[in-house]
Amino acid sequence: MTSDTTTGATPRQRDRRSTPPDTPAPTATASRAFAWLLIVTGMLGILVSCVITVDKIQLVQNPDFSPSCNLSPVLSCTDVMRSAQASVFGFPNPLLGLAAYPVVVTIGGALLAGARFRRWFWLGLNVGTLFGAGFCMWLMSQALYEIGALCLWCCLAWAATIAMFWYTTARNLTHGVIRAPRAVVAGVLEFHWVVPLTWYLAIVMLIATRWWDYWRSLL
Repeated sequence: MTSDTTTGATPRQRDRRSTPPDTPAPTATASRAFAWLLIVTGMLGILVSCVITVDKIQLVQNPDFSPSCNLSPVLSCTDVMRSAQASVFGFPNPLLGLAAYPVVVTIGGALLAGARFRRWFWLGLNVGTLFGAGFCMWLMSQALYEIGALCLWCCLAWAATIAMFWYTTARNLTHGVIRAPRAVVAGVLEFHWVVPLTWYLAIVMLIATRWWDYWRSLL
């Protein structure tokens, strides 16, 4: 087999270098940061799911049980747990979290260990986190306008899932998994914090306006 006289590489090696893989090796600083974000947000999701599951079991066993997050008529986990929306699929919603969030933590750990995944895997993760974020936003709308109460643990799960979804999307955009114009990719790289910050502020504004009279009464 002949070698390239300039680089010393064989034609097969040159072909491998010239053909980009489905996704780059997750060794750059940004990829490590993304891996840690998956681990942290996944662990927060597991914590929330565990706490709510335990409280739900105690509430079923003892109708007079009061979870620690019952702080006021507005911040009332009991009202949320007793609602029909708390068991959308016929079982308590936190069981979904107990199944899904450990997967996210595992993926983050695998990335830190140097794992590489194909395009279909990243698209699947994006779809999964999109479902999670959409489900959280639906639960938020139900809490605000149907149940009329908030669960602080649920709010933490919303925040973690939003970050998980957005930064998975941003990662896929900047690595070419999701095709987009260069201007869009450059904007995501430069201002990646704008979308989650705006999202969080919008949620805060909705909560503030929904119970504005109650918040004013606390001042």
